[in-house]
Amino acid sequence: MISEKMKPLVQNNSAIRAMFEEGKRMAAIYGAENVYDFSLGNPNVPAPEAVKTAIMDILNEEDSNFVHGYMNNAGYEDVREAIAQSLNERFGTAFHLENVIMTVGAASGMNIVLKTLLNPGEEVITFAPYFVEYGNYVRNYDGNLVVISPNTENFQPNLTEFAEKISEKTRAVIINSPNNPTGVVYSEETLRQIGRILTEKSRAIGHGIVLISDEPYRELAYDGVTVPFVTKYYDNTIICYSYSKSLSLPGERIGYVLIPDQVEDAREVTTAAVIANRVLGCVNAPSLFQRVIKRCVNEQVNLEAYDRNRNRLYDALMEYGFTCIRPQGAFYLFAKSPLEDEKEFCEICKKHHVLVVPGSSFACPGYVRISYCVSYQQIERSLPAFQKIAAETIR
Repeated sequence: MISEKMKPLVQNNSAIRAMFEEGKRMAAIYGAENVYDFSLGNPNVPAPEAVKTAIMDILNEEDSNFVHGYMNNAGYEDVREAIAQSLNERFGTAFHLENVIMTVGAASGMNIVLKTLLNPGEEVITFAPYFVEYGNYVRNYDGNLVVISPNTENFQPNLTEFAEKISEKTRAVIINSPNNPTGVVYSEETLRQIGRILTEKSRAIGHGIVLISDEPYRELAYDGVTVPFVTKYYDNTIICYSYSKSLSLPGERIGYVLIPDQVEDAREVTTAAVIANRVLGCVNAPSLFQRVIKRCVNEQVNLEAYDRNRNRLYDALMEYGFTCIRPQGAFYLFAKSPLEDEKEFCEICKKHHVLVVPGSSFACPGYVRISYCVSYQQIERSLPAFQKIAAETIR
């Protein structure tokens, strides 16, 4: 009954989601306090109090037909203008409401952009390790994902291989910084080099290549690290943003696509993206939460809680003998598996009621992702288990 295109997706369902479901199963058996689920990037830090206040005020103050009704497929004009002005104030840009399309999270935004850009058989490049769904998003529009192998020294992109793999079929490149799963922030120099390579290759192959920057973790950075704003380094850049992490609203599915005037054929691309938003079935982003974003556009979650988790878990794992790069952003640790087969290591972790995600899910075998957007108490309770895992696996 199901389509041929869906069969491989059913057979190879997300390892992240599978581990999350396994966590729920184990919690029912052993008790939630005895299962240490580090699988899903589901924020434990609550949304800012301003979000709750905004919801109540909107429902009490604004006309209900307006709040809950249809609007332009690109979203409310005043909300889009508020986002544009917030970006201008923070990054010294000159955006306006026509550059912003409200979306059902960053994932929907990426699908909108890919539907707008891709012809069947064209290629999209991304850098391993990468968020597992990128391949599915590209294949939704009969494109091919080209993966650049990981630079495991510092997890900045492998730019030599990148330049070699750009071809006449290359239509777009996806980057993600701060990165899921490594927590690495791409440096200014990295972004300058990506922009230079794309400019040169676009001229050589005779058509533009769009840089798609997937930015759900932009606001989550530590130790004074600055996350460079990507449009400054390459004109043909489109931003896909989500408030899932910056405001702890993953279930509300609210974000935006930013298409600057500097993008090649920007007006045509924007018009097509707005139509793609409609024909994909999204129609428009959730109306109530668009109104919330206008009032909370400069709010932020409590980063100190994530930072405390990061430091405690990183320091403990390093003390036990694990190897992992210190994350600069997001809320993930990417640890090297002590065993060659990281899936075997994940099974040993599971014996100790610790759930982590194999790096092969991110095209980077030999590593595991540990999501630390959990309670500090869970991290503390899990440490004896991690210590036992280290004793069993580190030679």
